[in-house]
Amino acid sequence: MPDDDLVIDVQKLNKRFGDKHVVKDLSLSVRRGEIYGFLGPNGSGKTTSIRMLCGLLTPDSGSGTCLGLDVIRDTAAIKREVGYMTQRFSLWEDLNLRENLDFVARMYGMRERRRVVSEALESLGLAAREKQLAGALSGGWKQRLALAACMLHKPRLLLLDEPTAGVDPKARRDFWQAIHRLAADGISVLVSTHYMDEAERCHRLAYIAYGNLLASGTAESIIAEQKLSTWSVSGPGLAALAESLRGQPGVDLVTPFGSTLHVTGRDAQALAATAARHAQQAPQHWERIQPGLEDVFIALMEGVPQT
Repeated sequence: MPDDDLVIDVQKLNKRFGDKHVVKDLSLSVRRGEIYGFLGPNGSGKTTSIRMLCGLLTPDSGSGTCLGLDVIRDTAAIKREVGYMTQRFSLWEDLNLRENLDFVARMYGMRERRRVVSEALESLGLAAREKQLAGALSGGWKQRLALAACMLHKPRLLLLDEPTAGVDPKARRDFWQAIHRLAADGISVLVSTHYMDEAERCHRLAYIAYGNLLASGTAESIIAEQKLSTWSVSGPGLAALAESLRGQPGVDLVTPFGSTLHVTGRDAQALAATAARHAQQAPQHWERIQPGLEDVFIALMEGVPQT
């Protein structure tokens, strides 16, 4: 792949706050027009990583580029070229939608502000609400307004930090449709999320925990690389069964999934023997299934030993 097709290309970025090493040797590449998912538990270093990429924080060490600009030397220029959407709504709640976007356009020194703002309102379905105060919007509409503000200066890269947290399912779906339209137009998107259904909408993924990048690639490649064996168990007495399974041969994780249990391990042969023994002795139904992203990320989060 040619380097000019990479909008993010960084190697071994590190960031410390005092004696806390928050991001450790992060290496990451994002292609033009790609939706790249960034996953991990709270406190894992996702937000710090995003802020380094968009020029708000300077890495302590490492190297690389964002939009062709050096992430160490060109942080001011990077800030002008990317669109960054924070976890919390950061616009002005006592201004209406048009006033908010006009204020942002003024900060960027844009010409033809009225036209630019009108186009942004129209493109995200906000025009009918342009006179409504931002503070009166629901979470989903605030999210659309924040995205419109990010897009005013026509960035080639969007960095979205948990943009759909606390938003209802329909608003999340509408948001992701907008993201895919932007990607189809050649805009690259790096988005952090906790939702597995959102992770599956991304072209590629990275999983970070305690500052370390533990896995990256397509959803299919990440699942394959972890080499997990997973069984689904249904029937009565699952809570008691879950307790009895912990520590048995081949069992690394026992996780409730709705009305079933997922029993997961890396030693497929030992786990199959445990499953067969319990299937003969107990009233539950055991079925081997393909592990999903959620199985993999739970395993990574719980620190299941790698082979």
